[in-house]
This record gives sequence, structure tokens and C-alpha cells, in this order.
Amino acid sequence: MKKAYSHYTVSELCQILNVPGSSYYYQARESSLAESELITQIKDIAQETGNTYGKRRMQVELTSLGHDIGLYRTASLMKKADVVAIRPMRKHYYPDAGKEQSYAPNILKRQFNPSTHNTHMVGDITYIRTWQGWSYLACVMDLSTKEIVGYSLSQTPNAQLAVEALNNAIKYKQPDTQGLLFHSDQGVQYSASLFRSRLSELKITQSMSRRGNCWDNAVMERFFRSFKNRKA
Repeated sequence: MKKAYSHYTVSELCQILNVPGSSYYYQARESSLAESELITQIKDIAQETGNTYGKRRMQVELTSLGHDIGLYRTASLMKKADVVAIRPMRKHYYPDAGKEQSYAPNILKRQFNPSTHNTHMVGDITYIRTWQGWSYLACVMDLSTKEIVGYSLSQTPNAQLAVEALNNAIKYKQPDTQGLLFHSDQGVQYSASLFRSRLSELKITQSMSRRGNCWDNAVMERFFRSFKNRKA
């Protein structure tokens, strides 16, 4: 048989036998025992550390256990082991928040659906993480229409930010400010003399949530939650 087919090439023989040419060169190979052991150890380390190790720390740990392994191979084996490091999000802190004070009663009392517009507005400030760092967004909502009628963005969460958002709303909607109620939480921005002076100047009635009770300003809280969870 060897002499009869010696003048045929491998490709020709595979074509005659109707088999892929790759089958001729294929060599079955079992996963090495060493790799299986490494994958098992990687899974164990990940479980013991609460999946907090990335490829670099994982490599150091494997090296300390006597394995001669590089960073690239560590990353490759972590992928095979379906091990992904959990990276906790950076926690936000308001800078120089100070002590909160209450200067107004809770007049609104969760009456979030008034029948008239331009008479009941609520405000709040939230933080947004950008490529430049933390930014702060102050918004003013008309409770009747649930429309954001004023806003301001800054890298400083101070009373001026709250005033600018209010001024933006007044300029846009031009309400009768003597008949306007403005509600917010007890944040220092809304308790500051700068903001309260602006309300007094416009003859706007101020209302504040009870201390530590987010439900007293639930409409704004819900808007910010929806805003941050919006799909790109």
C-alpha cells in the first residue's frame, strides 16, 4: 500500500478519502495536570480573598506557593477559571458638609400632586462622577408637572449652586413668587443664609423635610435615581 500511494500528496489522499486535511495533522492532547491544579488553586485563592485579587496580586500569591508563572499566563488561567476581581466603587463624600440645621417647617407634608403649576417646587442636589472628578447637580422641579424647571452644575456643592438652580427656574417659569412654596431637605446648601436670603428677597415660602427623612422629598429622590440609572 505504501508503494501504491507513495506518489500521492497528503491533500490528494484526504480528498480521495473525503476527510479534512487538518485531521491528518491533528494530535489529541489532554489538558496538563499542572494547568488543572493551577486553575483549582486560582479558584481557591479567589474564594478565600472574596474575589478581590486581580492578575498581579494573584501572580504574587501563586509565586509564593512555588509556581513559576508570569503575569500573562496568570491572566489567561484566571479567564479559564472564570475568576474576575471585584473592584468596589469609590465612595463619595460631600466636602465640608458641616452641621445641618432646620430653618423651616415641613409645610409640604408629602403633598406631591398639587392641582396648580408654578406654585409648588422642590429642589435637591446630587453628585455625578465624571472624568474630571466629582461634579454636583442642583435641580428644581415643578411638582404639578414633574418637570425639571431649573438646574445648575458645579464642582462645588455650596449654597451658590442651589441659588443658581433656583434663579434658573424663576427665569424660565416666571411664577408669582409670593404664592410659591419651595421645599427641600435640611442640607446645608438650603439652610445657608445665602439661599434663605434669596427666598426672602423673592418672598418665596420655604418648606423643609424632617431631618433624615428622605421620603419627605421622595419625588426628587426618585428623579435622581432614574437619572443616574438611565441607559446610554
